[in-house]
Amino acid sequence: MQTAFTPAQLDDPETAHSEGIIRACVHCGFCTATCPTYVTLGNELDSPRGRIYLIKEMLENDRPADAETVTHLDRCLSCLACMTTCPSGVNYMHLVDHARAHVERTYRRPLFDRMIRLVLAKVLPFPGRFRAALQMARLGRPLAPMFDAVRPLRPLAAMLRLAPTALPRRDRAGTRRVTDGAVAAGARTRVAILRGCAQSVLDPEINAATLRLMARLGVEVVEAGERCCGALVHHMGREAEALDFARRAVDAWCARADNGGLDAILVTTSGCGTTIKDYGHMLRLDPAYADKAARVSALAKDVTEYLAGIELPRPTGGEGLAVAYHSACSMQHGQRIVRQPKALLTAAGFVVRDVPEGHLCCGSAGTYNILQPEIATRLRDRKVRNIESVAPQVIATGNIGCITQIGSGTAVPVLHTVQLLDWAYGGPRPAALDRVAAVVAAP
Repeated sequence: MQTAFTPAQLDDPETAHSEGIIRACVHCGFCTATCPTYVTLGNELDSPRGRIYLIKEMLENDRPADAETVTHLDRCLSCLACMTTCPSGVNYMHLVDHARAHVERTYRRPLFDRMIRLVLAKVLPFPGRFRAALQMARLGRPLAPMFDAVRPLRPLAAMLRLAPTALPRRDRAGTRRVTDGAVAAGARTRVAILRGCAQSVLDPEINAATLRLMARLGVEVVEAGERCCGALVHHMGREAEALDFARRAVDAWCARADNGGLDAILVTTSGCGTTIKDYGHMLRLDPAYADKAARVSALAKDVTEYLAGIELPRPTGGEGLAVAYHSACSMQHGQRIVRQPKALLTAAGFVVRDVPEGHLCCGSAGTYNILQPEIATRLRDRKVRNIESVAPQVIATGNIGCITQIGSGTAVPVLHTVQLLDWAYGGPRPAALDRVAAVVAAP
């Protein structure tokens, strides 16, 4: 695609990087076939190709974002299915990240939109605040229909509906400090695990299962003291906040790596993993952090990616349970991890069933199911229909957002992949499996 940026504009490294991405697009339209919003809405401006034109025009003319451009950029899930499909290697992720930061700097959103986004940015990344907000949301749930009647307040209704009716006890993986030497001498390797923010409140059992499994495998787990990785605010265009979170995480992990070494940083939330693996790019212009960020990105591994690279014992669980594996977009498109989770589940004794239209997003996408509830609900319902068509007893996925989103639309239990693996290799049977349906043959 031809561009007309001036030399002065290209002096800005972010603009120069985006210009190279735009020029790589050949307008072939392959991306439209796999873009969830284009498939759902049928509007060219709600496809990656259409958004690239909007971003190009906005950046080339060096103008503030306008309402139309913001509308179509806001509808983008950042699922990155377009990057998997694109034959020209267009790095749409970096382009839309740059565009969102430009929107945040130059566009004044309507009052309610600003307020809701501010609340999300100041609550979700902080576990204490998030837990308190979820407790209040349970009391406010009856107000959801009233908020639904006022369009600008529909995100509040979505928040109330997504809030769990009961919260698990506080993060056992975080409050029960993981200490050096917790694993017997002769541990094969030494890793840190991202504690996270939203996941540590919504389902602390995910990291607890990971810790149990690593201990039985002889993997030493150490604590670094980091918290939020910055992914949530990064995808909202709040770049200064995102980079601040990233720097804090980089400092924590590098300090731990320098004090005894680290073989990997394990991530149990694939949305976070995609961002952490991109720290090297995000902080490339910061001379104090560029090398350290690249080091952290190189150490980051999804927990299934890590487990696929080590020897596992014979499984003791599994019991032939029929599992529909939902590959989170951040897993299959963001990190290109496709084979490993399914192979691990199969080796552990589960019967893995592929989901039709598995490339399409479930509609979670960080805060998308709150900020774009109508589209998110349509995508969720489509995803649930496809999942239930293979008659699973349980659904496995690697992202807390997908667990919450899909779980809000089906009675089939939804678990993190590592929870099933923990059970299969000697851990406790997940409580959610107490309500699995009888085995049903897939049609």
